[in-house]
Parts: sequence; C-alpha cells; structure tokens
Amino acid sequence: MFRPFLGKLRSRVRQDQSSRQFREFEGGQVPSFTNCSGGRKVELNREGVLDGAIQVASANCDERPDGEAVSLVVIHSISLPPGEFGGDAIERLFTNTLDCAAHPYFETLRNLSVSAHFLIRRAGDIVQFVPCGKRAWHAGASSYAGRERCNDFSVGIELEGTEDLAYTNRQYEALTSLVGALLGRYPITDVVAHSDIAPGRKTDPGPSFEWERLRVAPHRG
Repeated sequence: MFRPFLGKLRSRVRQDQSSRQFREFEGGQVPSFTNCSGGRKVELNREGVLDGAIQVASANCDERPDGEAVSLVVIHSISLPPGEFGGDAIERLFTNTLDCAAHPYFETLRNLSVSAHFLIRRAGDIVQFVPCGKRAWHAGASSYAGRERCNDFSVGIELEGTEDLAYTNRQYEALTSLVGALLGRYPITDVVAHSDIAPGRKTDPGPSFEWERLRVAPHRG
C-alpha cells in the first residue's frame, strides 16, 4: 500500500517510445533545457530512459543482478564546488572528466568513480546519466530494510543543492514528475534519503528537503 507520498517515509511527512541514444559528454556547458517541471506526466521507456531528459552517458554503472527489480528511490544532494551551482562539474565528475586541479575541493574526488541515474538542476532541468535498467554507482556502502547493496535495487536521484539551502519549486515539480514516472514503470515501494540508507556516513539531502512537497499519486501504466 502506498501512503500519500511514496512508500514508508517513516514518521516524517517525510512507455514506450523509441530509446534515444546516450550522448558522450564532450565538455563545455550542458545545453539549456526545460523539461519535466510543472508536474506534467513524463514516461520511461523499457530501458529506463526518461522522455525529455538531457542524456549524458556515464561509464560508472553496470548490470543489476539477474532478476533484481527496482523497488527503491534514493534522494541525494550535490553541489560542486560545495555551495556553488550551475557549472558542469557534476557532469564531469559522473563522466570521469573532472579536472581535479581546477578547485582545491576537487582533489578530494580524485580517482572517485560515481554516478547517479538522474540529476535535477536548480531550474528543474533533468539530466540522466544511466538508464534505470542499469545499476548506477550512487549509494556506496548502504542497507535498507535488512538489505545491503542498495545500488542493486534502487534508482539514485541527485538534487543540485546543499543541506542548508532550500531546494527550488521547480526541483520539487520535476522530482514529483520523475518519481511518478518511476512508479509507472517499476514496483517502487519506498522513497528514502541517502542518509536513511547510510546513516552516520551520509546526511543528504538534509533538513532543507521538504518531504511533504513530494506528493506522488501511484500510477501504473
């Protein structure tokens, strides 16, 4: 059974179109984009590629275990450098093209191989790095409801932001549309924070994330 917004958010108010090709990230700014804001319905195809999203291919992924269904959505937050928005450093991190000499903080990310399925920018633009049918490397050491290795059965969504700054209206609108699309494609049972699956190690998306604004009506296509 689903609660007013997905799954067990604890006590807090807490398709088929042709598969588009993933493009290689070639540097420079990601093109401007207006997509899944406004709460409009969007869809995922059979491979888990989102209709209308900017596609930036990440090599930091692999196959899910045989027979493993996507049942969990994990919400993260990220900004690179910390507290700065709008650049291309996140895309470069997820595509292994980040110049670690470009900023002192980037040295802490050297040799790190990570990704997420999606990034939602401050303006509500959605960037997809990994098809949902594959396993993105977003969760790290993690467990949920007695299960370890959350990457095996989850989709990771990064919100461009910080834990102490409010996320934008357009981000909540895009997130609601995206999670609705995931519900329509997969047997999702829970939506959780990164901090829920890696307590003591991770704290994102933090207290600035308003869980009551993620209201998704279950939809099965």
